[in-house]
Order: sequence, then structure tokens, then C-alpha cells
Amino acid sequence: MLINKKFLATIGLMSAVVFVSTTSMKQSQADDEKKFKNLKVLPKNISDKQLDAVMDNWSHSLGVRCNFCHARNEETKKMDWALDTKPEKEMARHMYRMTSDINKKYFKAGKDSLGMVMQLGVNCNMCHQGKAHPEVKEPENPRRRGPGNGPQGQAPQGMQPAGQQPPATPPQQ
Repeated sequence: MLINKKFLATIGLMSAVVFVSTTSMKQSQADDEKKFKNLKVLPKNISDKQLDAVMDNWSHSLGVRCNFCHARNEETKKMDWALDTKPEKEMARHMYRMTSDINKKYFKAGKDSLGMVMQLGVNCNMCHQGKAHPEVKEPENPRRRGPGNGPQGQAPQGMQPAGQQPPATPPQQ
């Protein structure tokens, strides 16, 4: 009877150890699967909530949806967030680095514990204003007043364009 109790206790203890180890392995596998893949400018330890907030901010600032930067996996017919097939995704990374650098240099914005810039002076919406491709306008030529810009390109009275001498006036006697 003594042998049976020791045997049962050993089997029970081993079962508990096996159960705990398999449960923790499943949890760590789930954590690995949950971690985001292919993050190049955002922190690797960013939370779901924080990543959603960043992506929502970018999509609203550019007036676009997820598929503007992200591609669909044709095999699974689902969005594959890790794919880099669209050039817009790489451009978003460049723009994020640019605004981050501007904020650090000119607005002294530090980073939080995740590595995200905490204070924003410049953001996507400042240029994009809800447009995927903000319009670039050339400045209008300002109206200049001065030599050479009078009516029909002539210098105003009493002024001569550069390089020309005024007509000589005869000395008065």
C-alpha cells in the first residue's frame, strides 16, 4: 500500500509539471504569434491599442483605408500586415522618420518607454489634410515694384535699368 501512495504521488506531481509546462508553452507561442511582424519604425513592443491609434491617425490624416499601404495575401484572401509589396508602406516609414526627426530636432520631443515620440510639433495632417497626395503649389510671383517692372516692363520715370547711363545733360551757363 505504501508503494501505491508513493507511486500515485509521483504520477500526480509529474502530471502537474507536464500540465504547467505545456500551458506555459502554449501561452508563449500565442504571445509570439501576437507580436507584430516587420515593424521597422514603430517599437517592437507596441501594444494592439497603441498600434491601432497610430494607424487610425495616419489613415485619417491621409484620408485612406488600410489597403492604401497594406497588401492582401492572395493565398489566404486576408490582409497581410507584414508584406512590403506596396511602395506606399515604405513611403509612410520615410515620412514617419522625417516627422520624428523634425519633432526631436526642432521641438525637443523625447521618446516614451516604448520609443514613441511623445510631443508632436509636426504631424501627417499638417501637410496631407485628409488627402493621400497633398497638392504641391508653386508660390505666385509677387508683384514687385521697382526698376524694370513698371508699365510694359519699363523703368519708372527718373530710374534707369542697371547697366544704362542716364542721358548727359548739357551744362547750364
